[in-house]
Amino acid sequence: MKKSFVLTLALIAATGLVSPLYAQEAGAAAGSELVKWSIITAGFALAIAAAFGALGQSRGIAAAADGIARNPSAAGEIRGVFILGLVLIESLVIYVLLISLILFFLKPFGG
Repeated sequence: MKKSFVLTLALIAATGLVSPLYAQEAGAAAGSELVKWSIITAGFALAIAAAFGALGQSRGIAAAADGIARNPSAAGEIRGVFILGLVLIESLVIYVLLISLILFFLKPFGG
C-alpha cells in the first residue's frame, strides 16, 4: 500500500515537472488547444459525475430497501426521503451536464 502511494506521488511529481514543456504554443494554435482541453475537461467531468452519481444512488437504494425491510411501518417516510435524495443526486449530475454542454458548444475562456 505504502509502495503504491509513493509511486503515485512520484508519477504526479514527474508529471508536474514535465508539464512546463508543453505550456503554451504560439499564436492561433492556442485557441484550438483551449477548445480541445475544454472539451476533454467537460467529458471527464461528466463521466466522473455520472459514475459517482450512480454510485450514490445505488447506495441510497440499498439503504432505503434495508430500512424498509427492518421497519415496514416506516416505509412511507423512508420512501419520501429516498425519492428526495435521488432527486438531489440526479440534479447534481444534471448541473455537470449543463456545464459540460456549455464547454462543448461555447468558448468560455477565449474569443
